[in-house]
Amino acid sequence: MSHNMQFYIDGAWVDPLVPKPFDVIDPSSEEVFAQISLGSKQDVDRAVAAAKRAFATYAFASVAERLDLLRRIVDVYKKRSKDLALAVSREMGAPREFALVDQVGIGLRHLEEIVKVLGAYQFQHVKGKSMVVREPVGVAGLITPWNWPLNQITCKVGPALAAGCTMVLKPSEIAPLDAIIFAEILDEAGTPKGVFNLVNGDGPTVGQALASHPDVDMMSFTGSTRAGILVAKAAADTVKRVSQELGGKSANILLPDVDFSDAVTRGVAGCFGNSGQSCNAPTLMFVPRGRQSEVTSIAKAAA
Repeated sequence: MSHNMQFYIDGAWVDPLVPKPFDVIDPSSEEVFAQISLGSKQDVDRAVAAAKRAFATYAFASVAERLDLLRRIVDVYKKRSKDLALAVSREMGAPREFALVDQVGIGLRHLEEIVKVLGAYQFQHVKGKSMVVREPVGVAGLITPWNWPLNQITCKVGPALAAGCTMVLKPSEIAPLDAIIFAEILDEAGTPKGVFNLVNGDGPTVGQALASHPDVDMMSFTGSTRAGILVAKAAADTVKRVSQELGGKSANILLPDVDFSDAVTRGVAGCFGNSGQSCNAPTLMFVPRGRQSEVTSIAKAAA
């Protein structure tokens, strides 16, 4: 059964309170290939309420219980990897091999690394005459972008689960299908109801409702600087924690003693990965003024 038109709330697939169909377009063909429903503030309220209820118990789950859950998620993620790759390929217009090896692969690596970190993490330690105790912050609102969807989903959801937080995820409405499959993975892995919730929607409605919600204790946002400012403003009234990775320009700085042929060639190649749709694409290159013509020639040849 397809869950494209539903949300995952409190351990169950539920219909939107007010359905709002939204076309998902394959950028490689510019054709509509799927539909989802965008959510409303009321859908966010349902999801946050479920996460808040679940936090009362999940926050006290033992490290062993959280590890068991994460390991089960890894196992099901591997089993569904081809489904994830197909979804990413269609919603991003990406080659299937790239979608499987890079896009899906980086999500798996995040989850596997979280298992390693959690197994050795010290939630309590003595510092001087004090005991430092690290506790889960509460309900986390997670907003992720379209360009590396599983990368961002797993590196937010994985640590939140490991820490004992509950959460509501709003993936990009442009690339939402991999997130729906990811919710199916967490459901099959036996994630306790209410711990993970998924509401599709746009930023002005669902994103705004999440960021401003009084029962959301922390927002984690990855996306544009413009949207990040709006998230921070919406979160300010409730003085919640906000963690953001916003749009930027990554620069290569080449000093006079570098191997220019190698550095420039690799720098240009780095601009084309994921069709250049990466926040760390090195699209700026600072070079000694006296070597500018040489660098330009190398860059043209590399491109």
